[in-house]
Amino acid sequence: MKRRSMGRGRFVAAIIVGAGLFNAGYARADGLSWPDTPSGRANLLTVVQALEKTLRTHASATLALEDWCATHHMAARPVVVAQKAPLPQPDPVPAQVRADLGIGATQAVRHRRVRLTCGTHVLSVADNWYVPDLLTPEMNATLENTDTAFGHVVAPLHFTRERLQLAPLWAPWPGPLFGAASGRVVAPATIMRQRAVLRDGQGRPFSEVMEIYTDQNLDFTPSPDGGGP
Repeated sequence: MKRRSMGRGRFVAAIIVGAGLFNAGYARADGLSWPDTPSGRANLLTVVQALEKTLRTHASATLALEDWCATHHMAARPVVVAQKAPLPQPDPVPAQVRADLGIGATQAVRHRRVRLTCGTHVLSVADNWYVPDLLTPEMNATLENTDTAFGHVVAPLHFTRERLQLAPLWAPWPGPLFGAASGRVVAPATIMRQRAVLRDGQGRPFSEVMEIYTDQNLDFTPSPDGGGP
């Protein structure tokens, strides 16, 4: 069991590095700032925990982010779209993914790397491996040819989410999170990581996702005391 756990850790690290998720492509130049006070830090933590709760209570990350975006008035039209990112060539399927999906070495698997955006905000960057044989031809064509988010495309499968990991990547204490010149708390570009297997209505695993949530989920105006709206 211990050796399996270590393998999962190496798999997660390899995907994060390979995806280039920490590039500055989605981070704002000025960072995210909230009041740098004890209550400001506590309120920011509360907002991050609220995001975690939103993710835990939705089978679809797409719908969770749309709910979040609408709740915090982050876009006039709170619809999540998937901006495709280039993939490495060749692009082998990690052995851990095949094991998690319960498929053999020859079964077809497709890989989709996206940035999930709502309005001008990049809320998540994600790697998604899915078994095309378990999707309809129409679903496969939509995933190949459009920027429709995966959760919308496969909604007719009435899927559930088996979470393998939901890990925070940020905490308000301790750490040098002060904006010395401005007296503001500056959050990092990434705040949370989620990894999960999606199962269709028959219980068959058809997709594995690795999702990194960015600080742009917190990109709304805090109330005067430093809390969320």
